[in-house]
Amino acid sequence: MARLVLATFGSLGDLHPVLALAHELRRRQHTVVIATSECYREKISAPGFLFAPLRPEISTVDAALVRRIMDGTRGSEYLLRELMLPAVRAMHADLALATTGADLLVTNELVYAAPLLTEQTGLRWVSYSLAPMSYFSVHDPCLPPMTGGGEWIHACPPFVVRAMNRCAAWLTYAWWRPVRDFRRELRLPAGGNPLFSGKHSPLLDLALFSPVLQSPQPDWSPQTQQTGFCFYDENETPASLTSLPPAVKKFLTGGEPPVVFTLGSAAVYAANDFFRESAGAAQLLGRRALLLLGKNPPPPDLPSTILAWDYLPYAHIFPHAAAIVHQGGVGTTAQALRAGRPMLIVPFAHDQFDNAARIARLGSGRTLRRRSYTAVTARRALASLLADHRATELAAEFRTRIQTESGVISACDALERALVHPPRK
Repeated sequence: MARLVLATFGSLGDLHPVLALAHELRRRQHTVVIATSECYREKISAPGFLFAPLRPEISTVDAALVRRIMDGTRGSEYLLRELMLPAVRAMHADLALATTGADLLVTNELVYAAPLLTEQTGLRWVSYSLAPMSYFSVHDPCLPPMTGGGEWIHACPPFVVRAMNRCAAWLTYAWWRPVRDFRRELRLPAGGNPLFSGKHSPLLDLALFSPVLQSPQPDWSPQTQQTGFCFYDENETPASLTSLPPAVKKFLTGGEPPVVFTLGSAAVYAANDFFRESAGAAQLLGRRALLLLGKNPPPPDLPSTILAWDYLPYAHIFPHAAAIVHQGGVGTTAQALRAGRPMLIVPFAHDQFDNAARIARLGSGRTLRRRSYTAVTARRALASLLADHRATELAAEFRTRIQTESGVISACDALERALVHPPRK
């Protein structure tokens, strides 16, 4: 059997699809090494997978760091220009060590050292993407990762979007100087801007998201295969209450379905007043609510109609919600789509703006700007959403479509086919 190295950076929304693939690959008798940030060592080692550290260390429990990364205006620039791209040498060294004896390297786009290493060694390499933002399609354009991005971009004709992409590549030229310098040291061709070109493998590229969010586009690479979402909990019963704490089970079964408020595993560290305003919105609306706080303190004087908890598995909670209010991370969005519940999305940074816009265009959700999120505006948006029977019907329809997909199986089938592809010389 083969030895595969799966390399990733990011939040739990980035790690969980990798763990889902790792479990299925191990079931197929392959050896799996997961290369990622040191903060995930225990989570990876506990189920018996091999862990390899991968720099730079991006700790999602470092609240100050997460707040900078989750800044809607400058977060993406800080993440890429200050953290990821300057670390390409260290990343390359760690990746070279992790892939010793490997048959296949599988990476997300933030692992910028992967194309360099595979150009050097000929190691088989598969890339993957978790959200449409990675593809910059001119036929189905994405909202840029900034608070000022507008839905008007989606209405632009392809030639305008192509020009905007070229402009963005020119504006970010200085960002990837460390990659250009390192390529010269390695005596590799200059290459293109790694934010826009060369990040999708010529062997196999996996779009690990559902066509519900974006269908295949004409300008995707011929090597791109769309699989559907890869859920980490696919072998569990999504709507099960049996594994939940008794207090949570009692709350969920003790009245009408609550509105669930969550900020995922990263934006929750930059919550500020989100949960206080959310509790206020629920009370103004006269609805029960479940607040998933992370490490944030609960708002004061919560009534019995609002339950505050640190963390609960989305697959077990979301199906019992009346609606889900969240930050728009692709992992949270995928779980909400699978649960078949309408959404109100409050994007913070990165691909969250585009994911939010896509859900709004689908008709199963609404979006509200972070700086406009108050108890009053959230109540108004939720009242409109909950009264929209068509949104509820569409959410149920998308649930049915997603439940017919087998993202993990399809992705692992494709990876096994890539294993028998002749290695590069």
